[in-house]
Amino acid sequence: MPAQIYHLIAFLVAAVVVLWTIPDVRNIGIKSGRLDKPGDRKVHQRPMVRLGGVSIFTGTIISLMIVWCLGGFGHLSLEKEWQIWGVILGGIGFFLIGLADDLLNLSPFLRLFMQIVVAIGAWKAGVSIEFLSIPTMGMVDLNWLSMPITVIWLVGMVNAINWIDGLDGLAAGVSGIASIVMLFVALYMHQPAAALIAAALGGASLGFLRYNFNPAQIFMGDGGSYFMGFTLAAVGIIGLVKTPAVTAVLLPYLILAVPIVDMSAVILTRLRRGKSPFTADKSHLHHRLLHAGLSHRLTVLFIYSLTLWVGSLALAVAGIPSGITYACGATSLLSCTCWQVWKNSRQQ
Repeated sequence: MPAQIYHLIAFLVAAVVVLWTIPDVRNIGIKSGRLDKPGDRKVHQRPMVRLGGVSIFTGTIISLMIVWCLGGFGHLSLEKEWQIWGVILGGIGFFLIGLADDLLNLSPFLRLFMQIVVAIGAWKAGVSIEFLSIPTMGMVDLNWLSMPITVIWLVGMVNAINWIDGLDGLAAGVSGIASIVMLFVALYMHQPAAALIAAALGGASLGFLRYNFNPAQIFMGDGGSYFMGFTLAAVGIIGLVKTPAVTAVLLPYLILAVPIVDMSAVILTRLRRGKSPFTADKSHLHHRLLHAGLSHRLTVLFIYSLTLWVGSLALAVAGIPSGITYACGATSLLSCTCWQVWKNSRQQ
């Protein structure tokens, strides 16, 4: 069976499982009273079930199990197998932390501590950033800095995806686009195992949009955003950062530039105002766009176009055939979206 077929199977199985399980998860959430109620900094106007991450997690894991049983992962070296298990078990750990927060409302510091512990476990399993590419210096071995830098990357991306989950379909769409870009880049870098995980996550994310795009019927909750954030960050490490190409080290940061820049800007804004970085407010990009007069859907679509644009730049940087063509097309799409955003803001 051609290797690409396994990636298609992973994508489709994950999407089907999510679509199949969401109605039941939603009914369970309603009956148990696990609802996200409207508040001052929240956009939704009615209580919403926030357990959709259960379906995203289930769809991704079942998809990977089926592909594994079909032989889609092939014959892995011991090191690569440890890395795959590091991604899977780390994803389970982060999902459980997020689910516990959805159900029990954990304190921010307890969540952060648990995230660091799971991230260290993933690093120990081989999901590790071991070198960086620095201009004029080339590839620099991190040595003892490998663990703290890996933990910062993993925990940072988990919270970056969680922080952009503020509008219907936003985190799921951004994660889905980033997953598909990582799928193609990992395949081009001859990392089919990492590409399989990206395919499964992409299918689960985009399948979830059926019920999460505005007007949403269910939210993913912290369980879903933590799981997707970690999986994206981990696939970026084992599928891109660990490849010998110098440009590959930069690709995960480019693909995930939108949530990274948003989180960084929010943290700096809060610190400049003398507030804790953990203090919730409305300084995110999507809040600013809504304040500028954009509709809910146009705000989400604009951020989608930004994510697609940086993803297309990653395809071009990776050297994928027609990558420059994709980048030009995405640039045109982003330009049209920017024009629409400017026009709507002028009308307010």
